[in-house]
Amino acid sequence: MREELRRLLSHEWSSLLIAAAGGALWAGCFGRQALTVAPVLALVPIFLLLGTPRPALAGFVHGLVFWAVSMSWIRPTLETYGGLAPWLSAPAMVLLASYLGSYTAIFGWIGSRLWSRSVPVVLVALPALWVTLETLRGWMLGGFPWNLAGYAAAEIPGALATASLVGVYGISFLVLMVNAALALGLSRRSFRIPIVTALIVGGLLQWAAADGGGSPEQPEGPTVKLVQPNTEILTVWEEASARRNYSRLMEFSRRACQSGPALLVWPESASWPLSFERHESLRRDVVELARRGCPVIVNSPARRGDEVFNSVYLVTGGAEAARYDKRHLVPFGEYVPWWSRLPFVGTIARRVGNFTPGAEDRLLEWEGELLGMAICFEVIFPEETARRVAAGATVLVTVTNDGWYGDSTAPWQHFRMARFRAAENRRPLLRAALTGVSGVVSADGSVAQQLGVGKEGILETTLRGNRGRTFYNRAPWVVPVLSWIVAAFAIFRGSRARRS
Repeated sequence: MREELRRLLSHEWSSLLIAAAGGALWAGCFGRQALTVAPVLALVPIFLLLGTPRPALAGFVHGLVFWAVSMSWIRPTLETYGGLAPWLSAPAMVLLASYLGSYTAIFGWIGSRLWSRSVPVVLVALPALWVTLETLRGWMLGGFPWNLAGYAAAEIPGALATASLVGVYGISFLVLMVNAALALGLSRRSFRIPIVTALIVGGLLQWAAADGGGSPEQPEGPTVKLVQPNTEILTVWEEASARRNYSRLMEFSRRACQSGPALLVWPESASWPLSFERHESLRRDVVELARRGCPVIVNSPARRGDEVFNSVYLVTGGAEAARYDKRHLVPFGEYVPWWSRLPFVGTIARRVGNFTPGAEDRLLEWEGELLGMAICFEVIFPEETARRVAAGATVLVTVTNDGWYGDSTAPWQHFRMARFRAAENRRPLLRAALTGVSGVVSADGSVAQQLGVGKEGILETTLRGNRGRTFYNRAPWVVPVLSWIVAAFAIFRGSRARRS
């Protein structure tokens, strides 16, 4: 079997077909529901392809297929809400998948030089290289740390508990280590390598779960209600539809407030096109709710001079509402980046906002809790949430409008990332989404309540936040920095060995 595998991988076309199939298999781990066993098997092909004649090309094909499949929702989003013609959305999707796939190509190119070395190098340096490239992707061109390998492990017992120690990048490292061990076992016909690795990684996960994986018991606190009105997304201005959406939102909110005092969390853009600052009707309605005992978190633009911010207000009925301004904006969605001047890229920048990023991680105080806010895209950046918790946030709140993506895998992928933010920092997390997925996430990352895509309703919970700090929250840089050091050292040693 070993010789047959080598012969199969030695042919260029067969290796590229395996790369494409491997990319599709890996994309399957980022579907609507997280899988348990698949993530520790799905990346085996990319390691086996490191020994082929053209590993960089195989890596690129693997990455291209992975991103095209796992983010297939990009194309209809560009057409429906970005205003792109179908003939232009396809190349735009290919361009994005090619850029993201280039990181896997780099993994194939550099990783092939490490694959033939000792077992410790393969099991440590190759996962470190992958994590290094994930952190680089999370920073380059504004950053896009979407579908990190660690997210695929959300349902593996102990993974979320371990995230409080090493974060999602540490879970990515462990996922890659197990896959590398299985690939080594296949290529070198040694069952000992994958068995020992599985025992070590499994033991770590179970130790973390036993040491503090359960959600800490908290006394009953004040009531929070998440509103998911499931209103339609307007591609063009229609006054009748806008009025209908707003009436629906207020109907849900008044119904929620009838049963007793509670903090109402509205999703991102729920009251669009009304502005809290500019429209008296919206301001009057939320103040009325607040005076009835239901303060409201509402997303609305805020203008200061010539600058416009994408903000959330906490309206308590007092003289002035507290406000948080979104700090990490979406390129081509909320601003046009400098690199839009590159050929072709600028042609896709349509219907783009012109927001200014916020300057500080302002926490919103409510009932003795400090709410750490994240507006939509911000929640996918682990270090930014860690920074808010370090600043004192006791509860995490994220508001989003995933209606742009329809009934696709995107809302579920986005929700899974939010769960990791809760687990990494041991903070309960509230997520209000316009069309789903809304959810109440416990401090251990488990889902206490949720409303799926296309559903309408109100989620009610009582909560008390946490004030303790996890190891990850105190040092979120540890795994990324160690990965960079290990990968760089292994590459340097390999270069020196080849020269000598």
